[in-house]
Amino acid sequence: MRVISGKYKGKILKGFNIEGTRPTMDRVKESMFALIQNQVKASVVLDLFAGSGQLGIEALSNYCDKCYFIDNNNIAIETIKENTKGIDNAIIIKSDYKKYLNETNIKYDIIILDPPYKSNYIKEIIDIIDEKKLLNQNGIIVCETDFPLEISRKVYKSKKYGQKYIQIYY
Repeated sequence: MRVISGKYKGKILKGFNIEGTRPTMDRVKESMFALIQNQVKASVVLDLFAGSGQLGIEALSNYCDKCYFIDNNNIAIETIKENTKGIDNAIIIKSDYKKYLNETNIKYDIIILDPPYKSNYIKEIIDIIDEKKLLNQNGIIVCETDFPLEISRKVYKSKKYGQKYIQIYY
């Protein structure tokens, strides 16, 4: 894994192997950030289910103001800490997604949701985001899943890459 664009382009990122997780392939990540490139600069980003941190690090590399990395796995948190050494504005928090979302009052411009393989958390998460008004008025939610989503938000962009779906919502 590596950072594919921006000021940290080429930085090698450490990964890990935990059942139920899978890293985002470089070509999918590149396509994802091509879809949202105009929204990233100067944004506040939430990388929920951050894993190795590669999606949030890509956002920081492309000049977002700040990225919050949330994961409940100790190995993931240590990996994110290692991967963000030398990178400014990375806030790393070990927490369950529900607990974090219910306790935070931060408003985000971009929320990245890449939950564990074959999980069905996204609808519940979006309900919490809406209820707590955690997304800024012009913000977007970026979802990486293994299946197409059917939720009540307006689709901004949607692409399929092999078995992966990238869906972006207002």
